[in-house]
Amino acid sequence: MTQRTPHPAASPWWRHAAIYQIYIRSFADGNGDGTGDIAGVRERLPYLRQLGVDALWFNPWYVSPMADAGYDVADYRDIDPLFGTLAEAEELIAEAHGHDLRVIVDLVPNHCSDRHPWFVRALAAGPGSPERERFWFLPGRGSHGELPPNDWDSYFGGPAWTRITEADGTQGPWYLHMFAPEQPDLNWEHPDVGAEFEDVLRFWLDRGVDGFRIDVAHGLAKKPGLPDVGENPDPTDLPYQDVDAVHAVYRDWRKILDTYPGDRVFIGEVWLPEAEQFARYLRHDELHSAFNFDYLCCPWDSGALRKVVDATLASHEPVGAPPTWVLSNHDTIRHVTRYGRADTSFDMGDKRLLDPSDTGLGRHRGRAAALVSFALPGGVYVYQGDELGLPEVQDLPDEVLQDPTFVRSGGADRGRDGCRVPLPWEAGGPSLGFSASAAEDAPAGPAAPWLPQPEQWAALSAMAQQEDPYSVLTLYREALALRGAELARLPETLEWVDAGPDTLCFDRPGGFRCLTAFASPVPLPAGARVLLGSGPLGTGENGVPVLPRDTTVWLRMPG
Repeated sequence: MTQRTPHPAASPWWRHAAIYQIYIRSFADGNGDGTGDIAGVRERLPYLRQLGVDALWFNPWYVSPMADAGYDVADYRDIDPLFGTLAEAEELIAEAHGHDLRVIVDLVPNHCSDRHPWFVRALAAGPGSPERERFWFLPGRGSHGELPPNDWDSYFGGPAWTRITEADGTQGPWYLHMFAPEQPDLNWEHPDVGAEFEDVLRFWLDRGVDGFRIDVAHGLAKKPGLPDVGENPDPTDLPYQDVDAVHAVYRDWRKILDTYPGDRVFIGEVWLPEAEQFARYLRHDELHSAFNFDYLCCPWDSGALRKVVDATLASHEPVGAPPTWVLSNHDTIRHVTRYGRADTSFDMGDKRLLDPSDTGLGRHRGRAAALVSFALPGGVYVYQGDELGLPEVQDLPDEVLQDPTFVRSGGADRGRDGCRVPLPWEAGGPSLGFSASAAEDAPAGPAAPWLPQPEQWAALSAMAQQEDPYSVLTLYREALALRGAELARLPETLEWVDAGPDTLCFDRPGGFRCLTAFASPVPLPAGARVLLGSGPLGTGENGVPVLPRDTTVWLRMPG
């Protein structure tokens, strides 16, 4: 049995919320230029309300040169013209609230854009200037400073350092960028950095946002002296992540957030190898919640999933934080594709982008996995397109790829564009309804989507699935409705049930049971009433209902 502390019915909304991730560039194009925008989102708010989610999380929409899809921010207080205007963002926030949808925005505090005014001024100010102290400018090693200051590698491949050329043409120091060279790391030891982000928080809170998703929340702080990683680093003790000083940042932020009404929330992107490290970010005076990447990376296997669920609940319980469950996001291979492979696990370091996949099997398993996720205690995330059963697009031609990991790896890593292809809304038309029909009045019609959509996605469009009682979209709507009505505000408890070999079965309070069959069919328990299934049931001996393999069912148990 796994037991967690019950929480009252009036617990904050974020403890049990279903949050929909909007990668705005690929969600819906309202002006016909081929790129998703705020206008497109506003048009689709009724769809999102009908889907049954509680909140919308927006990937970065700030002013950016788009070297890394908006995670290179040049102005944290304005909207990139590609997506709209600040006034439109304010209108979107108000309209979302009118549809009973909360709004969460991305915050990128580890680094900014090399076009940010601070970095532009730092380059112009010259060696030893106060402007450069907001970043990590260090002299190189070697007799002429020709080697990077340490051995750190960028997450995107290659050294984490780039050497600058001074205004007089001489070779200057190196600056740190744990991601792309266009994303210089900020120096969180400098007081200006903390003051700036506290002001940014207030700027968006004053405009009504309900919370922030914090990018690279385990980053920001660096070990003093920026020591080398070495040849055999301990993944739990790296000098550029999970440094103790980062927790003081979140404690300061939490004090600000708690002065605002309405249960505002901090959600962390925390990629760390140990659950205990992860949980430290969720202490009562730091972040409220964080993404559960162990669950996302877990293979489609009953034993592995149970182990991850147990570890998640055990690590969250001491700090009183709600667990979260997520199957896909904008950085990972879509779970429909992962679950159709021979190896159904996921590893950011080895994404196996070209591994073959049976997408029919993957979609079948994905339906089952969604019901498992929605039945577990805590919050759940839906990445745009999950509700349509979209697979990864693995055959994008090289010339359209834009992810910096593709460029910096020399093409060895094809990057993340395959999970970012624009959504199909309609079963026909040049952009499958992604681009606004209003633009068809223009002589050339709407522009082509910024990434090409597969023709076969017409059958997966929201329009094609809208009235189909067996579609993935219908399943998500029914599941989220049941979850909101029956599960979301239950005490955060779970009890495992032995339902036979290679099954995953657990009970929630009130007679609710979630049962998944993996390798072989499983008879349903006597007297159980079916609430919802991820697929049709079979019939066994003597007419007993049977749960087929790779299928999940929600049951109301007798008594």
